[in-house]
Amino acid sequence: MSGTHARGRYPAHGKPSSRAERAERAAQAAQAVQAEQFLYGTQGTQAAQGQGVQGQGVQGQGTQGQGAQGFPQGFTQGPGHPAHGPEPGASEPPPNTGPLMSGFLKGGSARSSKAGKSSKSAPKSDLATEITASLVVFLVALPLCIGVAVASGVSAELGIISGVIGGLVVGAARGSTLQVSGPAAGLAALVAETVLEFGVAMLGVIVLFSGILQIALGLLRMGRFFQAISLAVVQGMLAGIGLPLMFSQVYPMSDAKAPGTPIENVAGLPGLIADTATNPQALIAAGLGIVTIVLSFLWKKVPGPVKKVPAALVAVGIGIAVASLPGVNIKTLQVGNLLASVDVPGAEQFAGLADPGIITAILTFTVIASAESLFTAAAVDRMHSGPRTRYNPELIAQGAGNTVAGFLGALPITAVVARSSANVQAGAKTKLSRVLHGVWLLAFALLLPQVLALIPISVLAGVLVHSGWKLFAPEEFPKMWRQDRGEFGVMTLTTVVIFATALLEGVLFGLAAGIVLAAVRMSQTVIKQHIEEDTAKVVMAGNATFLRLPQVIEALEAAAEAGKPRIRLDLTGVTHLDHACRNQVEEFTAQQRGLGLRVELLMPGPAKSLSSKGAEDRENPDRDVYAGKDVYAGKDPYAAGNSYSGGDPFQDHNGYPGQDPFADPWANQGTGRATGHGMDRPMPGPTAEWFYLDTRPMPDDYADQYASR
Repeated sequence: MSGTHARGRYPAHGKPSSRAERAERAAQAAQAVQAEQFLYGTQGTQAAQGQGVQGQGVQGQGTQGQGAQGFPQGFTQGPGHPAHGPEPGASEPPPNTGPLMSGFLKGGSARSSKAGKSSKSAPKSDLATEITASLVVFLVALPLCIGVAVASGVSAELGIISGVIGGLVVGAARGSTLQVSGPAAGLAALVAETVLEFGVAMLGVIVLFSGILQIALGLLRMGRFFQAISLAVVQGMLAGIGLPLMFSQVYPMSDAKAPGTPIENVAGLPGLIADTATNPQALIAAGLGIVTIVLSFLWKKVPGPVKKVPAALVAVGIGIAVASLPGVNIKTLQVGNLLASVDVPGAEQFAGLADPGIITAILTFTVIASAESLFTAAAVDRMHSGPRTRYNPELIAQGAGNTVAGFLGALPITAVVARSSANVQAGAKTKLSRVLHGVWLLAFALLLPQVLALIPISVLAGVLVHSGWKLFAPEEFPKMWRQDRGEFGVMTLTTVVIFATALLEGVLFGLAAGIVLAAVRMSQTVIKQHIEEDTAKVVMAGNATFLRLPQVIEALEAAAEAGKPRIRLDLTGVTHLDHACRNQVEEFTAQQRGLGLRVELLMPGPAKSLSSKGAEDRENPDRDVYAGKDVYAGKDPYAAGNSYSGGDPFQDHNGYPGQDPFADPWANQGTGRATGHGMDRPMPGPTAEWFYLDTRPMPDDYADQYASR
């Protein structure tokens, strides 16, 4: 390319021949400096404040110009073109920038934003705020840990142990900053089924190996993989977790025992209501549960600072007060020695790994716990403006927590929305709050176990009914129906299958339904047929896949049965043509040509002007057009030198077939034409000016050096 290297610009007209031209080039070089300083932030603050960065314009002989919002005027335009500064808050480059400058501006903005993000100072830690937040999280976590343990069919101590591990182990690890982990209500039903089938002793082995698998997935950088799941499946999974949880906890709310599966729990509701109505103590317990649910829904509307106290803690206080009244005999927690509850798996438990049911449970726990933790991470990241979650380290942290929990025979751990949102709302900025909440849990359970024995079970059941309702989120179903009825079907199917069978089966059904829906929608093909004089025409557009093969075959057969001597197949509007449809079209073309018909086949590819081929088009109707180039009948479209339907391998970014992307497109600019593999293209006129922005650092005196050349 000819032209002088002027700090990232290459004028297309050689060295300056006069003082005026040298002055103009110097002005352009000075503008390049200011443009780069503006883009990289050297004077960006000043410009953003509207003070303006002076820029030497190129309109005329170096007249002064100032762009909008302090943008150097005219630094991307040729002589005589008006300058365009960016609109306030705009992220796109000025409208008259060329492709190179436009790409740089976008890239420059991205780099600037990344630099700003990386250079952003770490959140300021206020020790008092962190301690206060940790106490709030502790008050939310305590009833949840106990309630989840009871709902899971294990002792309350195991729930507290898992909460302590979630704070001390997962809380101190890398990954997320404000997300808080512990035993999750979403896994309560799954844990209860597992304990019922394999016993509490096997729970430790299952959780232990689930944690090891999570660590392996994190090391393999599979954390982001869990984001590639349909939102409908996720919402259906959460609803499928919440619905059985609600029905299972209705029974403890009345001091009764749940029958078993979700369907059995629903079927037993009439009998539960009848028994509760005839038992005064059961009525008291149920009343406490109902009060807890009402408080959980309405507590946020209470005016004043009192609403900052967790609703669950208020309900626990009311429950303790009622349970201590004379004549009240409702069930309360029975809390034993925390250390005595630790049950390290032995050889007998590890021998159970030979059972396929245990392996299935491990895989189920791994997938569900990982998905719930990372989905929660995405939700928590939207609650604050601090550091974002790093998914792979967070998955490793969750695995470490579950490994320790499994070794101690405790409940599985996941990130929990209730604890995390309380942590964010309390003003936490660092990991300290979530670590301290684990310290408070440990201290409370070791030093004050007699206080836990005062808490009514019905209150904890009410807390979990509210959690189940939040997971079920019934308002999401009509919302999904309005947005996308296909996704609504996937969401509903996932929920129903989980409720009727189990969590893993429901998720797998939902994923399969989502994939089928996506495949069907990706295969939308429009096929039109019509007759024009002696030609039967078939025009296709969209995505032609094997799912649409019956319609393709029907259209081709109709064209053959039209009885016309010429068939024109226009597939240039097809954005994706899979092997099955391509093979069918090519076989049909060969068959019809063998019968003596003239078949013109236009395959998908970038368009190219064929005006110079007009006579050839009329004289050679039996030709295929691949990627805008002719391949005459009898030639292999995939042979060397011929274009193929997937696109010309030498096609450049401007859509000119035959252009080698590695060749210099301006090698013959003196002739007014650019050549590449024999394909000519017009060059700009003599008044055009080309700019190329070089990102290398430039000396401060470069403008003066350039002007003196």
